[in-house]
Amino acid sequence: MTISKTAAALFKPFEEGNLKLENRIVMAPMTRSFSPNGVPGPDVAGYYRRRAENAVGLIITEGTVINHPAAAADHGIPHFYGKEALDGWSRVVQEVHQAGGKIAPQIWHTGTARDRKTFPDSNVDPIGPSGLSLTGEKVSEPLTAEEISGLVQAYAQAAADAKRIGFDAVEIHGAHGYLIDQFFWDVTNKRTDKYGGDLVGRTRFAVEVIEAVRTAVGPDFPIIFRFSQWKPVNYGAKLAANPEGLERFLAPLSAAGVDIFHASTRRFWEPEFEGADLNLAGWTQKLTGKPAITVGSVGLDSVFTSLFEEGKGGQAAGIDNLIERLERGEFDLVAVGRALLTDPAWAAKIRDERTDELQPFTREALGTLS
Repeated sequence: MTISKTAAALFKPFEEGNLKLENRIVMAPMTRSFSPNGVPGPDVAGYYRRRAENAVGLIITEGTVINHPAAAADHGIPHFYGKEALDGWSRVVQEVHQAGGKIAPQIWHTGTARDRKTFPDSNVDPIGPSGLSLTGEKVSEPLTAEEISGLVQAYAQAAADAKRIGFDAVEIHGAHGYLIDQFFWDVTNKRTDKYGGDLVGRTRFAVEVIEAVRTAVGPDFPIIFRFSQWKPVNYGAKLAANPEGLERFLAPLSAAGVDIFHASTRRFWEPEFEGADLNLAGWTQKLTGKPAITVGSVGLDSVFTSLFEEGKGGQAAGIDNLIERLERGEFDLVAVGRALLTDPAWAAKIRDERTDELQPFTREALGTLS
């Protein structure tokens, strides 16, 4: 497989405020669960360093959970609180910076995605805006206003710690049916107070999180916000059915202090709405005027959901269409997931036109920190 079109557009510098990147390639956040007791060790630091050594412009870490007893959905997910975990993340930052890279943690709460059966010895219930699962079943009581306030402050503390220990930016995880996204979605948010109502009303929790994070990190520290239309139980779900709805949804988030939007899709090449070729990142950039990150099966010939089919992985694929979209300014940055998970040198190989050396993705790669 060869890439016929020059990848030069991927290797142009990017600058947004204090965030200065050598190129447009972002390592997408991917849950790895290699942090016993929530503490990232030397193997995690080495895993991220190898990507920084191989021309990744910005690393966004796997989801790291905020300081709340129900934040994690499975064992081995790293914490972003407590001295031991934060010391581990400080070592990660040092390793990445020594390799010349930039890095942002993704701060996260899984909401009602937490399954009690995964934590049989815990008496902590999953939480959500209305206590509903993604299929609309009751799993706990709705959050109180006091509990919501505590969660907002936990996000802010995580962001403050990220800045304190030397990260270059912070990403707030507002996608994929987790806590913040559960506030966005009408299936999981049935509230009648200021955190519910129409789509704009349902952004209230995220707005408070973003505002608190902005206060915690100051005016110049970059805030990235990741969102998605799709949910794990419904790949066709839409928070916004058209560009007008998307604009109403994004406006309060942008005004609250987001610097860069990370628009999560399963296939970057698919139009988000009928009548235009723009994908979700393209529409987001157009409607907000803010930089946008695209993502979704970059560099592979299959979507990530094929992981759940026995024996499926993904072969390396050309990126001509991606480069064309980047060159015409549809989006600003490109997040690469599985291709970088299995091949730490993916970006360097693309840069150096060593595409015959690209490694295919296999499910087995999930079991190691290569």
